[in-house]
Amino acid sequence: MRVLVTGGAGFIGSNLVDRLLADGHEVVAVDDLSSGRRDNLARAEAEGRFRLHELDVRDPALITLVSELCPEVICHLAAQISVRRSVADPVHDAAVNVAGTASVLAAAHEGRARKVVFASSVAVYGRPPTIPVPGDAATDPRSPYAASKLSGETYLAAFRALYGIEYTTLVLSNVYGPRQSPEGEAGAVAIFTDALLNGTPTVLYGDGTQTRDYVYVEDVVDGFVRACGQEGNGRRFNLGTGIQTTDRRLHSLIADAASAQDKPGFAPPRLGDLPAMAVDPVPAHDELGWEPRVDLASGIKNTVEWAQAHRAR
Repeated sequence: MRVLVTGGAGFIGSNLVDRLLADGHEVVAVDDLSSGRRDNLARAEAEGRFRLHELDVRDPALITLVSELCPEVICHLAAQISVRRSVADPVHDAAVNVAGTASVLAAAHEGRARKVVFASSVAVYGRPPTIPVPGDAATDPRSPYAASKLSGETYLAAFRALYGIEYTTLVLSNVYGPRQSPEGEAGAVAIFTDALLNGTPTVLYGDGTQTRDYVYVEDVVDGFVRACGQEGNGRRFNLGTGIQTTDRRLHSLIADAASAQDKPGFAPPRLGDLPAMAVDPVPAHDELGWEPRVDLASGIKNTVEWAQAHRAR
């Protein structure tokens, strides 16, 4: 099938492009390269079934492009992903995440797409009373970023009601793996890996007992591929492991893989940080046949090896 990936030059998007091509699909990516990297797609661009269009999803040209391509499925990952930037500039956040999603859905309608698979975030749950967070948990957005992601889900439902475009929403926990940048509001795995390989100081906020649910990018990509099919229409699924890992444990695992000293510094907790988070992936298993297969130690080893090779070049 023909698949369009928005944000296709980014961390998750480029890994998804590679998987779709490996599975034999024809793939087109859209990315404005504001944070994505074209070299993430070097292998894909060597394929005869792939093309990257440098384009902002809010550009009216997107509708023309999608009308010409007529993709069967659109995987929508293009987004403004910084919670802190959304607080500082909520108008920009809404322009990218709300107007951008509306633009993608309008293009999906014009291009007669069968389905849109949407990347959402655990931020939509706010401070959940139950951990792991159930798949049917109430939403409680506490930042403009979370609100914009939840708005995207509402737009998906509206376009399904209006035009019959199917959708599946995938709520991603803390994704890590090769190609994740340590710059900006990056994940802890990328930040610690970069610092430990370069011999620069690392910092844990609070006492190191804060927890997160780390899921390997290869597993997340598998979730997107499965959601491109006929299953899970009109549903939201959590993609995570359901396992809580403390910041201190994470640092130790990365230090061990990087053969570096496991001696982080400590700083006061950051305002707004959640003390704990993990999501329940069981519904994704039951309805999509998805499950996380890469354990944290193995995933970190892969990530550190990729980072070492990347530095060597």
